[in-house]
Amino acid sequence: MDYLSLIQVFAPHFSKLIWQHAQVLLLGAILVPGRRTVTAVLRIMGLSAERQFQTYHRVLNRAVWSSWALSRTLLYRLVETFVPTGPIICGLDDTIERRRGAKIKAKGIYRDPVRSSHSHVVKASGLRWLSLMLLAPIPWAQRTWALPFLTCLAPSERFYEKTGRAHKKLTDWGRQMVRQLRRWLPKRALVIVADSSFAVISWLFQLANLPGPICLIVRFRLDAALYAPAPQRRPGQRGRTRKKGARLPTLKQVAENKRTQWRRVTIPDWYGDGRRVVEIVSDMALWYHSGQPPLPIRWVLIRDPKGKFKTQALLSTVRTVAPVQIIKWFVLRWQLEVTWREVREHLGVETQRQWSDLAILRTTPALVALFSLVTLIAHQHARRRKLPIRQTAWYHKTKPTFSDALALVRWQIWQHEYFQSVGSPSDNPKFAAASQNRLLSALCYSP
Repeated sequence: MDYLSLIQVFAPHFSKLIWQHAQVLLLGAILVPGRRTVTAVLRIMGLSAERQFQTYHRVLNRAVWSSWALSRTLLYRLVETFVPTGPIICGLDDTIERRRGAKIKAKGIYRDPVRSSHSHVVKASGLRWLSLMLLAPIPWAQRTWALPFLTCLAPSERFYEKTGRAHKKLTDWGRQMVRQLRRWLPKRALVIVADSSFAVISWLFQLANLPGPICLIVRFRLDAALYAPAPQRRPGQRGRTRKKGARLPTLKQVAENKRTQWRRVTIPDWYGDGRRVVEIVSDMALWYHSGQPPLPIRWVLIRDPKGKFKTQALLSTVRTVAPVQIIKWFVLRWQLEVTWREVREHLGVETQRQWSDLAILRTTPALVALFSLVTLIAHQHARRRKLPIRQTAWYHKTKPTFSDALALVRWQIWQHEYFQSVGSPSDNPKFAAASQNRLLSALCYSP
């Protein structure tokens, strides 16, 4: 079966005994609807009478295996399947897993980005996760998906105060993850897109100077201090070398200047909303702040001719990249938000109930990575024949979604594991087949 051959690539990272139980948890997490608890997984796998049920809990909270090694294997498989050539485009984004419980040490209180606005801030209590996702075109979906392969917990500052350790910021975690990606793929060109949380001079400077080609694209401030390049040192000049040249107008001033020459371009897929005509202006500059290293950048200003969104700015650490290409890569970031929505709705993120520190560190990244694993299994089927799309009389879909991919994988597992040996009644085999299909449809499309 397709799913068995793909799942087996992770077997070498476990002992034989642990892999037997880990495989049950993996298949059960795909099949079970609703909450992704260990008990729900055991029920869906027909192990409700298993007296040694604690063994499955120990896979998460005690057994020896490496999430880091599994992430590397998953990344290699994703790159080999979807991006064998060309630049590797990845998105870096964080989310809040709303969790309660006195035993959850790493939880904190954060601004809720979904419910908050510029004038109204809503706080949410939970765990903050930072994920690195591969932005890859999926042929049968006819669009780009964000495929998670490395997710880590970024604890709150309060957690570090209690442990007596220095606070590790979100940018520190992001820098470590990008450096790890660079070590895993040393010869491939990397493009990293992120939001304004990572528009930090020191963070961009350190990563831009890693060995190997790497391009960082982030949302940029309109009031950032921009300068011309530092003038060349004159012969016999005394004193230290200058880091910057003359001060340049801020991007806000450039946007408000009536003499600015805007150029109209068409972006083929604007945040998943189809073709969009925007006006842009771009140039190169030096971003500098006292005490920080000077960072050469290319900035891009974007405004809507219809005035539907505010003027925004992007920066790229590689100045040779065309402005339109910078925009095309950055708008792919929207797929990260789509993936976060899908893993919550279809893979049960935020429904698990582990309290052990090690189990928490393992469970959420595993559930998020299921999105990529399901996509890989569905892709194996789609290479041979068309992926089925669920249709109804009141809703017609033209392209398959993740729910269709998940339903296909569930269908294969149910057929292979449970319905393969079930025979049809001799008196009415057609009715039995139709009933079986309805039962499978209900099981496979359950949220």
